[in-house]
Amino acid sequence: MNLMPESLRGYQRAWLVRDVVAGLTLAAVAIPEVMGYTSIAQTPIVTGVYTIIFPTLVFALLGSSRLLVVGADSATAAILAAGLTGLGVSGLKPYSQEWVAWCSLVALICGVLLILARLLKLGFIGNFLSASVLIGFLSGVGISVLTGQVPDMLGVPKSSGSWVEQQWGTITSVPDASLATVAFGLGTVLLILGFKRFLPVVPGAVVAVILSIVISTTTDAKKHGVAVIGSLQGGFPPVGLPGGFSWSDVASATTIAIGCFVLILAQSAATSRSFAAKHGERVDINRDLVGLSGASLAAGLTGTFVVNGSPTKTEILDEQKGRSQVATMTMAAVALLFVLFLTSLLTDMPVAVLAGIVFVIGLGLVDVVGLRRIRSRRMDEFVIACVTGVVVFAIGVEQGIILAIVLSLVEVIRRSYHPGDFVVGEGPAEQLSYTAAAAGVQSRPGLVVFRFDATLFYANATRFTDDVKAVVEGAPTPVRWLVLDCSSIDDVDYSSGLELSDLITYLHARGATLGLAHLDDSLLTTLRAYGVLDHVAPHMVFSTIEEAFGAWEARPPEASAPDDVVRRTGQE
Repeated sequence: MNLMPESLRGYQRAWLVRDVVAGLTLAAVAIPEVMGYTSIAQTPIVTGVYTIIFPTLVFALLGSSRLLVVGADSATAAILAAGLTGLGVSGLKPYSQEWVAWCSLVALICGVLLILARLLKLGFIGNFLSASVLIGFLSGVGISVLTGQVPDMLGVPKSSGSWVEQQWGTITSVPDASLATVAFGLGTVLLILGFKRFLPVVPGAVVAVILSIVISTTTDAKKHGVAVIGSLQGGFPPVGLPGGFSWSDVASATTIAIGCFVLILAQSAATSRSFAAKHGERVDINRDLVGLSGASLAAGLTGTFVVNGSPTKTEILDEQKGRSQVATMTMAAVALLFVLFLTSLLTDMPVAVLAGIVFVIGLGLVDVVGLRRIRSRRMDEFVIACVTGVVVFAIGVEQGIILAIVLSLVEVIRRSYHPGDFVVGEGPAEQLSYTAAAAGVQSRPGLVVFRFDATLFYANATRFTDDVKAVVEGAPTPVRWLVLDCSSIDDVDYSSGLELSDLITYLHARGATLGLAHLDDSLLTTLRAYGVLDHVAPHMVFSTIEEAFGAWEARPPEASAPDDVVRRTGQE
């Protein structure tokens, strides 16, 4: 039995130094980043660092991806905070111990949902968030996150109410802004963006944190009206189950966990696959589900909030030439040392600096390039992405994730209900040609080879038969053979089986015969079970379309169509 973690199998000693260096760099970037995420989750700052200790270690030991970095994530943090706020629990306030306990409860439920997804093979659920919807959702989260940091960067109170009301409150508070606070916040943003543009090997967030602490300490910024972090409660992460919850509380937390669960499935799988493909490796998504489940359970048991596969931290690890999860283990070790011994160093760090770091993170989530690309290629999907994004920041993150799932499912249904259908003909050099199915189009005089590009099921079966009948009735020559190209039909449900039987009856009434081409064994078995093959002559079942054309040419002369009819395959 091989006890070596899957992500570390095949590890080479030559990678060790590079992995450790990459891990140290990753820790330098990730610690300020996850501290910033706590302003989104509305939890104490130290809980952000907790997300990259035990959750990261557990994923490294249980997951399959060599590079995926697991930790706090802005999108899941936003879903979490919005969900807890919407529960309306009496006395539940952000940053309180009770709030943290609820966050841990959500993380535990996420862990249970993820392991159920693995056992029931439900990992495909993450695929139901289309790329365009995910871009719109994350862009909306980015706008929500960055606008939420502006009050702290100005040194003014945050307004309540809807998103529009909050922005109006911030705008009207601008005259009351603290210039020193603005200097810290704006300086942080400029430093991070400047280093990213001109010296990307140096983490700008770390430089901003160090400089701000030095300046804040030497100038006693707190006396000049600049809000600072203050003393942090560090120490070893608290281990144990969050207590004091009823089953109704668990049910309420589950509604929040489901939103996080779907996003974790979609984002982690996409990140893991993309970086594995970049290095010519294969990733086991089902195995990663086990790792992500363990990571969420570890988060819930160590006093912090839900974690996710992080595209930004994974990209940093890849840029630093890290080769394995040894790098993330190094990061976790540094993070543990930080919470044990170094939290006092942050006492004088301005809150505006943390807000500036999160502002840049939110800015990075707004995928302008991706939106432009979608607009240039699929305007309908661009509109869907924009609507999703606007709902996220203008109405709420929870409503946004629900809309994202609904729109993605609607798109799946739309594509299944309205797939492409074609009449197949023979072009130059006997190459197959495909012409959109319409009245007046035939493969040969008297012959229609019909291709339907989707699985046949109850929702599209009637449309399928209607389209076939329209082609048959509109054909310039009476149709004698209708050959169905089944290469894109991998299954036929019971309702569709009935529709096929009715179609055969319809064809026989018009003096036509049904043929089938490109059937796989599974579809052949299904059609035989439905009794459809009882009405299809054995010689009308073809292995290929070319075989069907050959059989048509070799048919008895009395079945021939008139020679003077013009054949149409999309052109005359």
